[in-house]
Amino acid sequence: MKKIMLSLAAMALLSACSTISDGTTQEIVVNTNPDGANCALMREGVAVARVNPTPGAATIQKTKHDITIVCTKPGFQQATFMNKSGVAANTFGNIILGGGIGWAIDSATGADNKYESPVNVTMIPEGAAPAPVAGEASGNAAGAATPAAPK
Repeated sequence: MKKIMLSLAAMALLSACSTISDGTTQEIVVNTNPDGANCALMREGVAVARVNPTPGAATIQKTKHDITIVCTKPGFQQATFMNKSGVAANTFGNIILGGGIGWAIDSATGADNKYESPVNVTMIPEGAAPAPVAGEASGNAAGAATPAAPK
């Protein structure tokens, strides 16, 4: 009985795969065209990091909430990119292998989430027609952004 209890305890502790393998923070690389922009990473209206100047990277806490990347540069329109919080691949393994315990741990710490990185943002010169916000259907903001292809 003692061995069974120890085995169950070990499985519960080791089942939080995303927490162990991916961690609770993530580096988001932001590139702009042209370089030299000042980009704020916003979550729920609060700045959580800044990349100034671009290209550069910021380390953020992972959560279930999306991050809006807002870039500015003199002579260019403001560009916005919606970086959606996605589900990390290890989350599914936690649910299958850990019976939900690992998922609960990862969910509580944010380790079961991930963001797009790197992100490429194209700055539009002032006076040019505005481009839509990447990741959104509305075309009410200037600038264009696209996620970079995975390396």
